[in-house]
Amino acid sequence: MAVTPSRARGFSSVIGDDAVRFGDRILIAPALGKEAGTSMSAYTAFFYAGARADLPASYAEVWVVLSGALRVGAESDAVTVRAGDFVHVPEQAPGVVEALEDTTMVCVSVPAH
Repeated sequence: MAVTPSRARGFSSVIGDDAVRFGDRILIAPALGKEAGTSMSAYTAFFYAGARADLPASYAEVWVVLSGALRVGAESDAVTVRAGDFVHVPEQAPGVVEALEDTTMVCVSVPAH
């Protein structure tokens, strides 16, 4: 396992050509993950307007919306977050995430995956 350097590191929120496709409407650019020996994961994601994904995950996440808008959660409990907002998505949270417009966000999750 790689050891994480004991120093601050910066990451870009730009989605490059090496981004991983999640379906045909979501792009993910990993920055930090389990393989780096960290206790958390971090990535940038881009959702095309109308993109949807199920929420339940085996880790908690915080999403910071850089541009655009997302609807997150289950039906009447869903919240809308826009550029400059952030949302906590607990482990095994029910519902979906839906991009209300083209959206870029940064996600940090614990534990690393």
